[in-house]
Amino acid sequence: MEPVNLFDLATRQSQWLAVRQSAIASNIANANTPGYTANDVEPFEKVLDRTAVTLAATQAGHLGTETANAGFNVKPEEATGSIMPSKNTVVLEDELMKAGEVRRSFELNTAIVKAFHSMMTMVVKS
Repeated sequence: MEPVNLFDLATRQSQWLAVRQSAIASNIANANTPGYTANDVEPFEKVLDRTAVTLAATQAGHLGTETANAGFNVKPEEATGSIMPSKNTVVLEDELMKAGEVRRSFELNTAIVKAFHSMMTMVVKS
């Protein structure tokens, strides 16, 4: 049986969400640090665009292909609102909204994996 891509995709999104949650937590922790610039992770859609589906060589005579690099880039956010006199760009309200988005995305990811796992279990049992 070949691996199911949905599990790989869910794992990749879960890793991305963990990196984003870490960036948000760092922003909140440094909300009062002078000169701190808020960071965020590139959107997951961009990560998916860079992730290419590649063929795997199953025999020694097959031609190999290169895999795409699908790392997560944490980058400084552009200041959209007012910058504090201390040159800090963290807006706590925005960070808390992002944290809520991450939580909801984790819950959705877990629910989808659980449902797919149940379907796979039913197929194997029958």
